[in-house]
Amino acid sequence: MFDFITTGEETKERNLQDALLTQIQRFLMELGIGFTFVGGNYHLEVGDEDFFLDLLFYHIRLRCFVVIELKRGAFRPEYAGKMNFYLTAVDRQLKHPSDNATIGLILCKTKNKVMAEYALADIRKPVGVATYQFTTSLPDALKDQLPGIEELEEGLKDIEDEETDPEKH
Repeated sequence: MFDFITTGEETKERNLQDALLTQIQRFLMELGIGFTFVGGNYHLEVGDEDFFLDLLFYHIRLRCFVVIELKRGAFRPEYAGKMNFYLTAVDRQLKHPSDNATIGLILCKTKNKVMAEYALADIRKPVGVATYQFTTSLPDALKDQLPGIEELEEGLKDIEDEETDPEKH
């Protein structure tokens, strides 16, 4: 559940990623042991081409990298192939010989369970598909602990301004 991100349905994947990164950084600081944040839009070069992983983590106890891809819409079978490609690239370029195989998680707005099962059936790497959803308001218990919609909208506006005119910032 992405209840802590109070943005509208029209949110772009990049805006979702930026809002999630802000929350992940706060969350990981409180979490402490386990997941460590490696990077957002993590750059990999494969065959002289550039690729960017939405989110890359390392799990200390599992001793493996975890790649998370964010998709604004419904799960599509081609996402499984892309994730498999990313897992292989991370395993070959970043993984230490003593690390376990990299794990992938595709986070989508919705998924067709049968389609996801078919898409992942013969992939030998650990990949999961999960859904997320937005809410329009925060639970009362969290309102004081998380930024409000005005703060998030202002942050997203700043990000959009920076993308359109990087010299302003």
